[in-house]
Amino acid sequence: AENFLRTQTLLVLVLGVVAFAAATAAGVILAKIMNLFSKEKINPMIGAAGVSAVPMSARVVQVMGQEANPRNFLLMHAMGPNVAGAIGAAIAGGVFLGMVG
Repeated sequence: AENFLRTQTLLVLVLGVVAFAAATAAGVILAKIMNLFSKEKINPMIGAAGVSAVPMSARVVQVMGQEANPRNFLLMHAMGPNVAGAIGAAIAGGVFLGMVG
């Protein structure tokens, strides 16, 4: 246990939480910016679902949507950008590994 709970481990966990929050906020903000220029508006919560934490971010969007309107069912709509975010993260990781290795 003393090897697991080290300062470096806790810093990595905090970095993950900050990255998740920043990616969620960026997704919502970019969806709102996209709505300024597009004719068909999209729900900004779908931008939050683009985080590659499958399926957690899609479920968070589902819960938030149902809090706003109990008849909302956004889970399937949120899973599309959620999986796309996971694929994008895997591609970006592969590119980074290719550049380093």
